[in-house]
Amino acid sequence: MSEKLPVLRTTPSLSRRIFPVLSLLVFCLALWTYGRLLPVGSWSTDEQQQRLVHIPRNAQELLRKCSALRTRPRTYPSSSLGKRTVSDRYEPGSQNMSYLITNATIFTGMKNQDGSVQVIAGGDLLMTNGLVRGVGTDLPRDLLAAVEPSKLTVIKANGSWVTPGLVDVNSQLGIFSSPALRGANDFDSEKGPVLPWLRSIDGLHTRDNGFELAMAAGVTSAQVLVGASNSIGGQAFVIKLRRTAEGSAFSMVVDPPHGLNGTDKEIVDEDHLKWRHLMQSCGEKTRRYGNRMDIMWSLRSAYHEARMVMKTQDDFCAKAEAGVWDIDESTFPDNYQWEMLVDVLRGKVKVTSDCSEALDIDNMVRLSNEFDFPLAIFLHASEAYLVPALVNASESGNEAPAIALLSTNHRHSRESYRGSEFAPAILAGRNFSIIMTTDYPVVNSRQLIDEARKAYHFGLTEDLAISSVTSAPANALGLGHRIGKLQEGYDADVVMWDTHALQLGSTPVQVWIDGIRQIPLTKTSGRSTYSIGTAPKEIVEPDQSRMSAPGQPSYEKEAQETLDWDGLAPLRGTREERRVVFRNVKEVWIRGKEKIEESFTAEGDDLGVVVVEQGKITCVGPLDDCVGSDDEHAVEYDLHGGSVSPGLLTFGSPLGLEEISSEPSTTDGQLFHALVVDVPPIFHDVGGMVRAVDALMFETRHAKMAYRFGVTTATSSLAKPHRLYESDDSMIWGTSTTFSTAAMHALEPGAIVQTETALHIRITRPRFDVHSPATSVSSQLATLRRLLYGWESRDTDTGLMFRKAAEGVIPLVVEVHNADIMASLIILKAEVNAKIGGQMRMVFVGATEAWLLAKELSEARVGVILTSLKPIAATWDQRRILPGPPLTNQTTLGILLESGVAVGIGIEHPQLAIETRFQLSQAFHDSVPFLTPREAYGLATTNLERLLGVKGIDPESADLVAFDGGSAFNLTSKAVAVISPQRGVVDVL
Repeated sequence: MSEKLPVLRTTPSLSRRIFPVLSLLVFCLALWTYGRLLPVGSWSTDEQQQRLVHIPRNAQELLRKCSALRTRPRTYPSSSLGKRTVSDRYEPGSQNMSYLITNATIFTGMKNQDGSVQVIAGGDLLMTNGLVRGVGTDLPRDLLAAVEPSKLTVIKANGSWVTPGLVDVNSQLGIFSSPALRGANDFDSEKGPVLPWLRSIDGLHTRDNGFELAMAAGVTSAQVLVGASNSIGGQAFVIKLRRTAEGSAFSMVVDPPHGLNGTDKEIVDEDHLKWRHLMQSCGEKTRRYGNRMDIMWSLRSAYHEARMVMKTQDDFCAKAEAGVWDIDESTFPDNYQWEMLVDVLRGKVKVTSDCSEALDIDNMVRLSNEFDFPLAIFLHASEAYLVPALVNASESGNEAPAIALLSTNHRHSRESYRGSEFAPAILAGRNFSIIMTTDYPVVNSRQLIDEARKAYHFGLTEDLAISSVTSAPANALGLGHRIGKLQEGYDADVVMWDTHALQLGSTPVQVWIDGIRQIPLTKTSGRSTYSIGTAPKEIVEPDQSRMSAPGQPSYEKEAQETLDWDGLAPLRGTREERRVVFRNVKEVWIRGKEKIEESFTAEGDDLGVVVVEQGKITCVGPLDDCVGSDDEHAVEYDLHGGSVSPGLLTFGSPLGLEEISSEPSTTDGQLFHALVVDVPPIFHDVGGMVRAVDALMFETRHAKMAYRFGVTTATSSLAKPHRLYESDDSMIWGTSTTFSTAAMHALEPGAIVQTETALHIRITRPRFDVHSPATSVSSQLATLRRLLYGWESRDTDTGLMFRKAAEGVIPLVVEVHNADIMASLIILKAEVNAKIGGQMRMVFVGATEAWLLAKELSEARVGVILTSLKPIAATWDQRRILPGPPLTNQTTLGILLESGVAVGIGIEHPQLAIETRFQLSQAFHDSVPFLTPREAYGLATTNLERLLGVKGIDPESADLVAFDGGSAFNLTSKAVAVISPQRGVVDVL
């Protein structure tokens, strides 16, 4: 019998124990995966229910959100907007009628096949339901038949120019009140450098006076920016300036972005997705949060946070769209704080970057490339014309960023020091989209069309100049499908002008926004602050002599020199000491003993000549009378119908006393405010009296630029204009001085025309943003009374100079805007004259409200120097402005002249001295028939000299300026030479 082997009993290994479990799991996973690949319809009911257990209830909403992440707004949506018959902004009512403009010259903004902009001569334009319904020379009859005759207003344009409403991409209208008040200043936040969650619409005051003033200048839409002092100040919004019946800020927004009103939660289709807008800043203006490295880190770290949020969203959506749902991820991963920047990274935001210097443009370009987002607009890009390839290097898709510029407002900061008036034309020549803008309130919104006019004068073409304030900004903002052009289906934002829009002095006759007439409005409408209630004319009678664009001088040589010298071309011309003959001269104006006199005017086409020997005119008249056949050694210049006229005087700015206003080291520095702090004992003068002549700097770029534009003399004081963020409220500013803008140094003969010209003070209420102790108006007037009465010892400069002012030895020039303060000063003047027995000479500078006291000013023999011909109520003291056409028939200048007040004109910033002759042109066209050419010249020559007490300009030795192509009063001409009898030379500019 055999023996049985024993049975071995062992414990199974770990792998053998878990293998069946793993196999089961793999099998189940395979079945689950296979089930996912099967069409839903092939599942059984039980399988479907089991499958849906793992799908979130809001799966469809989440999937739609994920789909929307990849959808970008279209700059020119396909579609429905071009075929609209009723605007989404239409407000039925008695004020909203249909309008037919007939026989107009219509600048449509649309491109012809050759690239030029379409202009329809003798065209008609029909507006109904808030839209442009027809444009052309032969409108379809069915369009007109569809309009109820009783609701149709026909306007006979008689050839008047009609353009799209103007669009300003750089404005703080509504968030910076007019007049400026602390309770309505919602421009900047001090809560940090990066604030993309803030929104300008949350601070938009819909009843602000600035809207009507801007509309009166033809501005119909504006991008309201916030926080230029922050690297990201917040979200911007493009608004229509028309206040709606609803009265809300939301109702003013053009194409409100999705969900702005907090009720629209639906994800709209891609044809209706709206652009959002963001403001970024770099460079000097953000200094309160650190230097450039700090600011760029704040931007990079913010965008890094946004990129992390975007990656989380993309990962979530990748799983959701693959059907891989996690039970804990039924909520879309969003971050309310960074959602705006996430949209920037997804290309859904039009980003405006305020960067002037090449360094800052480079920083922003690298930022856009690092985080892969496009830039829409470079704002204030002063050096962009010097680095066009750099601007093109940004991550901007198929189009380079548009460049938004001011024309002449440069050199006030280091970053704008290389800015040039030729930049728009230079950049346009390199195919950049050019936008002219204002920067309200720093630059008046009423001057938007003036920026285009100046850009045109310095070389921008007529088409591009008008487009720079209409279609170009509209396109850059992503709204070129509804504003900025006149075409069927576009918003009926329309401006009719009294002359060609690029003519200096051209003014809107009527303005429509959304097809609703805004300008002029009557008092009965309840919406007008300034209108005098004049009914609009239904038959327009334009000035036919100014219906074409002005001639355009050539600045090709100057523009090329600017590029060759990297923005800082030498500004000294060629000095001719030989005999000089100016040919083809149309008119000559010279200085007489008391006024400007007309020396020669050509009859018909028989133009004359001006012969100059050793800087003095020796002959003026017909060619045969002045030039001999043997005159072989003369240098000849053709003025092409130009003129010779007196060199102009500039006043109102610290020209020659500072180079860069934002750089203390280039200025005279801070004066003592004698009513706030004690003047140091070593000064031994309680008023801290100073003389501007002691601080004069010659050959500043501002002064040399002024000279090249016909401003040969300047009277300057140390008083800076009472403007936002720019100066303190000092009362006593010392004495001014008068000097030659051509001089190289103070010891040069004729460099200083007058050592002490006038005594300057300021009487004003405190600024809205004052932080230091402010002196009351009553205290200022009490102090002035004491000083003029002679209670301060004449052993001190303060006592001596105020005694001279009281006796009429020198003028007392008072910067003042408020009519009530002016009235007090007029009373004080009478009191001082009665007490002292003198004949005090008082002059008001700025004088925004002077029109209210025109008769009293004339009787008191108080002169006025106006520093703005297009005023706005920047401060409370200026709230009663007289804006002029089209809101009021009269202007402050016209009323003062009609009342017999001695008037001069000035400017407020050194960089704007070159615009003096443009100001003369504005005055001439605004004030006709009160102003003759002789009187217009006097506003910046003899009148101004008498008001300021300038005595050192001898008519025999005074400078004259030769203009090529016209007079000093128009854009056609260009200053080409200065004739200087005192120096015995002709400076060829």
